[in-house]
Amino acid sequence: MPNETSSFDEIYAAHYGDLTVQLYAYFGDRQEAQDVVQEAFCRAYAKWRTMSRYDDPVAWVRRVAWNLAINGWRRKRTAGRFLRRQRPAEPQIDGPGPERVALIAALATLPDHHRRAVVLHYLADQSVAEIADRLGVAEGTVKSWLHRARTALAAQLDLAESEDPR
Repeated sequence: MPNETSSFDEIYAAHYGDLTVQLYAYFGDRQEAQDVVQEAFCRAYAKWRTMSRYDDPVAWVRRVAWNLAINGWRRKRTAGRFLRRQRPAEPQIDGPGPERVALIAALATLPDHHRRAVVLHYLADQSVAEIADRLGVAEGTVKSWLHRARTALAAQLDLAESEDPR
C-alpha cells in the first residue's frame, strides 16, 4: 500500500492550481477561489484514509470546492438582498435648538442632587414624593432642591437671554 500522506501531497500538488483557476474563472474572485479549494483539500485530508480508495478522489475535492463556492455566493446574495430591503439611509433629525443647548449647559452647572431632582421631576414626570422615595430623602429636601435649582436656572437662562443680541 502506498504512503497515504505522499499520495495526498501528490494529488494536492497536481490539482490545487487547476481547481483554483476553474473556480476563479467562474466566480471572478481569486482569493475566494483559493480559500474554497484549500478548504476542500483540508476536508479531504481529514477523510483521506477513506477517500484514497475512491476511483477519483479529485472529483470529490472538486465537488466540495464548488459546493463551498456556491454556498458562499448564496450567502452573499442573501445578505445583499437583506441589505437592499433595509432603509437606504437613516432619517436626519435636527440637532437641539439653541434653547435646549442653553438649558443643558445651565443644568450642567447645578449640583448633582439639584440636577437629578429637576430631571426626575420635569423630564421624567415624577412627583416630589416619588423622587424623595427614590433618592431616600425627605420630601422637604426634594422641594428645597427643586426651588434652588429653579432659581439658579432662571438666573442663568435670564443671563443667557440678556447676552443674546437677537
